Amino acid sequence: METQDCSVCRRPKGILACGICLAPNCKKCVVKLEKDSFYFLPKIPLDLSHKFYCDSCFQAKVVPELENYNTTMAKAKNISVYVRGQGEETRFFKRKEKPITITDCSDKNETLLRMAFLAATENFNTLFDVSITLKKIRDEGYQTKTWSGVGIPTTLTNR
Repeated sequence: METQDCSVCRRPKGILACGICLAPNCKKCVVKLEKDSFYFLPKIPLDLSHKFYCDSCFQAKVVPELENYNTTMAKAKNISVYVRGQGEETRFFKRKEKPITITDCSDKNETLLRMAFLAATENFNTLFDVSITLKKIRDEGYQTKTWSGVGIPTTLTNR
């Protein structure tokens, strides 16, 4: 078997290929992307779904998307949430947007953060009429829980 040279340092140990350009890289020169770096995206683009990247592809394709993801996550953590039945605070909110629905989450907080992330990607700053439900799944002696949630996104100007 013929060994390839690393595309960065030119040593003959290039064994890991970049996910985009397929250039061979050694372990020291390759850039690894963690598996859960884009965890809350509903659908991860093909360029962001690889594990290894060369530095030029990582800087050109992954870093801008990672910065956008992190700013959206920061917005999602600052979204106001009004739970259904909270009182008369939401009766004057316009309900013209489609509700955001999330299913099959492992945690209540993850369900709420996923709904907030989807609202933040569409530039909303408030979720109201939020309803989060727990479903217990029993398989003979083994029991798991899944969470699902529904909320209506909106933009409030006087927040």
